[in-house]
Amino acid sequence: MKKLFLTVATAAMMFACTNNAGKNPFLTEWNTPEGVPPFEQIKAEHYLPAFEEGIKQQQAEIESIINNPEAPTFENTLEAMDKSGRLLSKVALVFFNITESDGSEELTKVQEVVLPLVSAHSDNIYMDARLFERVKAVYEGREAMNYTVEQTRLLEKVYNTFVRNGISLPEAEQARMREINAELSTLQQKFGNNLLAETNAFKLVLESEEDLAGLPEAVRTAAAEAAKAAGMEGKWVIGLQNPSRIPFLQYSERRDLREKVYKAYINRGNNGNENDNKELVLQIIKLRIEKANLLGFETSADFILDDTMAKKSEVVNSFLLDIFKAANEKAKVELADMQAIADREGNGVKVEAWDWDYYTEKVRQEKYAMSEDEIKPYFQMENVRAGMFALANRLYGLSFEKLDNMPLFNPEAECFRVTDRDGSLIGIFYTDYYPRASKRGGAWMTNFREQYINEEGEDVRPVVINIGNFTKPTATTPSLLTLDETETMFHEFGHGLHGLLAKANYVSVSGTNVSRDFVELPSQIMENWAFEPEVLAMYAKHYQTGELIPNEIIEKINASATFNQGFMTTELTAAAILDMNWHDLKSAEDITDPIAFEKEMMDKIGLIPEIAPRYRTTYFNHIWAGGYSAGYYSYLWAEVLDKDAYALFAEKGIFDQETAAKFRTLLEKGGTEDPMKLYRDFRGAEPNPEAMLIGRGLK
Repeated sequence: MKKLFLTVATAAMMFACTNNAGKNPFLTEWNTPEGVPPFEQIKAEHYLPAFEEGIKQQQAEIESIINNPEAPTFENTLEAMDKSGRLLSKVALVFFNITESDGSEELTKVQEVVLPLVSAHSDNIYMDARLFERVKAVYEGREAMNYTVEQTRLLEKVYNTFVRNGISLPEAEQARMREINAELSTLQQKFGNNLLAETNAFKLVLESEEDLAGLPEAVRTAAAEAAKAAGMEGKWVIGLQNPSRIPFLQYSERRDLREKVYKAYINRGNNGNENDNKELVLQIIKLRIEKANLLGFETSADFILDDTMAKKSEVVNSFLLDIFKAANEKAKVELADMQAIADREGNGVKVEAWDWDYYTEKVRQEKYAMSEDEIKPYFQMENVRAGMFALANRLYGLSFEKLDNMPLFNPEAECFRVTDRDGSLIGIFYTDYYPRASKRGGAWMTNFREQYINEEGEDVRPVVINIGNFTKPTATTPSLLTLDETETMFHEFGHGLHGLLAKANYVSVSGTNVSRDFVELPSQIMENWAFEPEVLAMYAKHYQTGELIPNEIIEKINASATFNQGFMTTELTAAAILDMNWHDLKSAEDITDPIAFEKEMMDKIGLIPEIAPRYRTTYFNHIWAGGYSAGYYSYLWAEVLDKDAYALFAEKGIFDQETAAKFRTLLEKGGTEDPMKLYRDFRGAEPNPEAMLIGRGLK
């Protein structure tokens, strides 16, 4: 997932200090290796003054553009706007990254003040009629100018941002738009804070051997360490973070406890307590509909999709329903396989949602004689990461050097210097892979600094971060990843490469600043290499013996590549459809119960009761707080591209240098060209729409 931090994308042209200026690290040049943030020097009290000064500085920069007596040109208007707000971007990228990955009550309080400031500042820029007149003059005269493709893309992006922010609205409606933007920024952040609190609040305490029945030793050890950390030494604790919850649901023989954990997970934000998200969801969707209406769109989806590859809601819904039908049918077959095993066991069990992972593991062992517990010893985190780095070297000539004594935002983070074939700097890459109470769930990529060409003509290289919530090391074993965690690590690394390889002049179109339904292509294509035999030979070694993963296990992994894809595709597509159902609403005034609305929508498409959407309404952080509203479909949309793109590598050779060079060019260009043109330039043709279904074993 490419993480968007509220208005930071638009506010990369935006924010900094007061009388503490001499002591505030944001207000000085960072004398650190490659200019990375001096995390150890940054305190919570530094952020607000830095935001205030950053806003002040950019306001002055924008006024200077407006008051320029020369006729508007690309250089004195668009380029000047792109260069403005460097301090604001500097503090915002650090702040919003830290609040997501290492938050605290103190930072939450800062957020409550900062978010309205950021929202108002963005509106002040994109609702300034004087500034728009200059942009509009350049835009309307573009046909007569010999702009580069990148300049044209930047011009169109900025012009459309003004239009989409309501520059043409009457004064009263602009005022209402400002109110909506401010309210949304606060509500969306509250949604995410509630979800983190709900996730951290649940602890299933196990007190006896009977409670541990079926759990592998590694799961027991991790649960014992979690209990010790919670002050319950001698017991075992299961939480809702993936590395704790998923293996418990896979292996626990205590069906009653599996049900308890499963229901706690799917009811996050739906418990009628101070962290309940139902009312927030209704407030958010009503405001989004009102905003869309003000801008002349009937629904929020119409407004959001107008700025994507898909363009129309009907296109997305048709795309999703076709996939859902195929996946749902396969899921029914998978359910029958599981029920057959349950029937043979003779315990009178009818497989329910909380049984799916448990019986899936039994079917996996029966069909492929393979269990995750057998495979994980070959997937030590450090080895998997080294394998990713080796793959990037084979494909793109990149080298990764571990840097010690670097500033770190958390002791669990690690830092790498990335260089090209000629030794030149590509960027700095941080990884932070383990769950903690201060970190949101999931996995994502962002930047501490984005790539651009500065005023002196120097190529400012990016500082990129990958965040995960993978299996933690224990006192007796290192971090041993599941196949899903390994695939996720490769996925986020793909986003990382997209950011690291950026080669643009302007920050607003650099790296991952691309349309939402294109941004997942670079990440998802990386997943295809993860379990190729030649790639496994680069990293999959037993953590104790150093033995390379045996061929028979590789064969099992690849033979089971489409195993359980009915379930996985169904839950993913159901979530994407749920997202569209919410954002296709013309009005939400008659909806009083978001959970009832969700059930109605899922019943309508025929989702079987044994499967819930991957994200239910009250914990769907992607769409309510993560920048993927009316955009969760993009994972599947981009998968059509990634499966089709990888087919070229499969045809030419998975390390083919000519093909890799062409894909590197696509990564380097970021948002500087039309995404479909970039894809056609790489592939030489339009994408095959069936590639994804074939790749998932659904066709």
